[in-house]
Amino acid sequence: MTFLTTLHLGGPIGLLALHGAVEGGTAELAREVATRTGATLLTFTQPTGPPRHIPSIRMSPCTPLTAFLTHATLAISLHGHNRRSAPRTIYVGGSNRPAARVLATALTGSPFTPITTLSDIPHPLRGLHPDNPVNRPRDGGVQLELPVQARTTHPVPTDPEVPPGEVVEGIAAGVRRLLEGQGAPG
Repeated sequence: MTFLTTLHLGGPIGLLALHGAVEGGTAELAREVATRTGATLLTFTQPTGPPRHIPSIRMSPCTPLTAFLTHATLAISLHGHNRRSAPRTIYVGGSNRPAARVLATALTGSPFTPITTLSDIPHPLRGLHPDNPVNRPRDGGVQLELPVQARTTHPVPTDPEVPPGEVVEGIAAGVRRLLEGQGAPG
């Protein structure tokens, strides 16, 4: 299996899309937020073959991931969920709970409901495992589990992925607040 990685070292906050080809729109969303905020960016996509999901905790420490984890002090990892019971819910997990609350607050203006209370987030979507790349930078990180409508305005496999503007701006606003020092420490 071949992965295409894109790494741009920027600011101390890093955006990750570990499953860009499998969780449609996450790579494009990460790229757009990084462009607007100057954040560090790392995306993984599969250019050929059937998409395969590798759990985050099993991601190999490849050179781009190691460079990302060394450079970024706080990670924001974008993932997709397909919970039919929660089509407008963004689960905000990860080890850095103050940063999670900053991002959730920034997303409250979007048409989606951010959930930060860990007991209200389905266990597999909490992003708390210490081997999960989102938790490995110095200040840990935030894992955003996004429903399809929060990741792309074109959820048809043949259409280009275009992230919804409200979500892009919400996450970008959260990154800007974190860069100003609100909630960044773990």
